[in-house]
Amino acid sequence: MNTTIVFLLVAVVLVLTAVYISWRAGRLDRLHIRLELAREALDVALVRRAAVCLELAASRILDPATSLVLASAAHLARTAGPEEREQAESDLSRTLRAVMDQERFREKLAEAAGGAELLAELDEAVAKVVYARRFYNNAVAVTRVAQRRWLARTLRLAGHTEYPEFFEIDDEPPRMMPAE
Repeated sequence: MNTTIVFLLVAVVLVLTAVYISWRAGRLDRLHIRLELAREALDVALVRRAAVCLELAASRILDPATSLVLASAAHLARTAGPEEREQAESDLSRTLRAVMDQERFREKLAEAAGGAELLAELDEAVAKVVYARRFYNNAVAVTRVAQRRWLARTLRLAGHTEYPEFFEIDDEPPRMMPAE
């Protein structure tokens, strides 16, 4: 009778351990899916911002020199490789701030034909980059914590997946953006 109870206790502990390990592996898998979706959303937001900047540069609302600088920064951000992407996106943010922080920029743009719509689209694209990057970096932080737990490391629950990297760019919006 004693051996039966011991056997049952060992079996229960093994089953509970297997369930817990399975739950942790499933959670890690869900975190990786969330991370991939957040990365895709960030990429979409960055591409959208660059597209709106290119549209602004091509609108003939800005002076030619400003248009050329903005178009160049947007093009570099869209075509940058993985190693240069953060720097190119930061450069686009700085260029966009320099353009939009010019005196009376918003008023001039709003007065031009289609300018108000373009300005609203630009504000939205800039805000989405800020939110998408925050969401992505939050997903990276949570995933890294889960991957670094002793159980995940010991049993290699993440497989051969590398630790995700944060996406660090200067995404500060132009100071003249409307308050939210």
